[in-house]
Amino acid sequence: MVVSALNSPIADTARHTGSYWITTFGCQMNKADSERMAGILEAMGYREATEELEADLVLYNTCTIRDNAEQKVYSYLGRQAQRKRNNPNLTLVVAGCVAQQEGESLLRRVPELDLVMGPQHANRLETLLRQVHSGQQVVATEEHHILEDITTARRDSSICGWVNVIYGCNERCTYCVVPSVRGQEQSRLPEAIRLEMEGLAAQGYREITLLGQNIDAYGRDLPGITAEGRRQHTLTDLLHHVHDVNGIERIRFATSHPRYFTERLIDACADLPKLCEHFHIPFQSGDNDVLRAMARGYTVERYRRIIDRIRERMPDASLSADVIVGFPGETEVQYRRTLDLIEEIGFDQVNTAAYSPRPNTPAASWTNQLSEEVKVARLKEINALVERCARERNARYEGRTEEVLAEGVNPKDPSQLMGRTRTNRLTFFSATADDGQRFAAGDLVNVRIDAVRSFSLSGTPLT
Repeated sequence: MVVSALNSPIADTARHTGSYWITTFGCQMNKADSERMAGILEAMGYREATEELEADLVLYNTCTIRDNAEQKVYSYLGRQAQRKRNNPNLTLVVAGCVAQQEGESLLRRVPELDLVMGPQHANRLETLLRQVHSGQQVVATEEHHILEDITTARRDSSICGWVNVIYGCNERCTYCVVPSVRGQEQSRLPEAIRLEMEGLAAQGYREITLLGQNIDAYGRDLPGITAEGRRQHTLTDLLHHVHDVNGIERIRFATSHPRYFTERLIDACADLPKLCEHFHIPFQSGDNDVLRAMARGYTVERYRRIIDRIRERMPDASLSADVIVGFPGETEVQYRRTLDLIEEIGFDQVNTAAYSPRPNTPAASWTNQLSEEVKVARLKEINALVERCARERNARYEGRTEEVLAEGVNPKDPSQLMGRTRTNRLTFFSATADDGQRFAAGDLVNVRIDAVRSFSLSGTPLT
C-alpha cells in the first residue's frame, strides 16, 4: 500500500455524514462489489446522493476488459477533478480493475484522487477511507486475502441477490487482463456462503445468483480429497450444500468456464429443482486454432459435448455465451466457423465484442492485429446473427405458460411488473390478473406468453 500526505487540510469527521455516489462499470462481480461498498458507506453514516455532481464522496468501480469502458472512466474523472478544485472536501475514489491495473500512475494522471483501490480491497473501504480522512492519499493494490463480510451489502434488489463464492482468476487467456487485476483464485468456505444465503432469505430474497470469474473452478484452492479421489470442494458439492436454504426459490450461477464444466455439474443442475435451466458458458471462438492462441484450454468439440449433455438432461434450457471477433490473426475462414457454431447451437443470447488490446496481455503485443475496419464489420455481422437466433429461440415461448419471478415494476409502464422465467427470459406482464388478483415483487406468477421479441417476452398473468 502506498500512502502519501495530501496538501489539503485534514478533513473533519463531518465528512462521514455526507452523501455518496457510486458508478459501476462492467460485470456482475463489480456490481456485487459496489453493493458491499455502498453498505460500508451507509454503515459509516453516508447517505446515497440523488445527483452525482452533488455527492460528497464519488466512487467509480471500474472495468478494464474493454478499452472503451476504461476511457469512459477517465472522462468521468475529468469532470470530478474539476469539482474537486473548487471543493477540496470532495472525496474521490477509483476502485476496481482500472485502479488495480494503473495503481500509482493513476494518481499521476489524476492527482485529485484520494483513494485508488483494487477489487481485493472492497471490504476494506472503511479502513482506507479513515486513512484518507486523516489527510492521506492512499493506493491499495497489493495482493490481499479477501476478508469475509456478509453483513454490509446494500442490495440494489430486494428480490434477487448476488453472492460471491470465488474471487480472482488463475487462467492466463492471452487477451484478458482479469488475473492481473483481480488476483489469484480465493474460494469462500461453503458454510460462509450458506450463511450469507440464509441471511438474504431472512430478508425476503427469493433468488440467488452465485458469482465467480470462473465459478466452476470453485474449490480448487480449498483443502480436502474425497474417498473417490476427487476434490472435496467443487461447485457441484456447493450446489448440493446450499440447495435447501429455506426461502430461496431459485439458484443461478455465473460465469462458467468450459474447461471445468463437468457432467457431474450438469447432472446436479438437472436433479436439483431450485437450479434454474440457464447456463452462461463463454466459448469466445468457433475455431480451435484461435482458441489455442487465446490459451482457452478446450476445443470446439469439447464445448459441443457440454451443450449436448445439457440438452440431453434439460432440453428446454437456455444458453448464453461470450464471443470475441477480430482476435489477432483471425482469418475470414476462422471467423466464419464462429458464425457457424452460433447458428448450429442456437444460443438464446450471445454477448459479442470486437477484440480490444489490453495492457500487459500477450496478445496486445502481437504483430498480426486486425484493422478496426475488419473488426467493426465482423461485429456488425455477428450481432445481426445473434439477434436472429435469439428471436428464433424466443419463438418457442409463444402460447406457453411460464413461471416468472416478479422483480419489480416496469419503469416504462407502472401498470406492469417485470421479472424473469427460470430460463432467464425478461418478461413483462400486468400487475393485475383478469379476475382482479394483484401481484407484487417477490411473487412467483404463472404467465401465459402472448408476445415474443428478440430479448424479452410479454404475457398475461394466470390465477
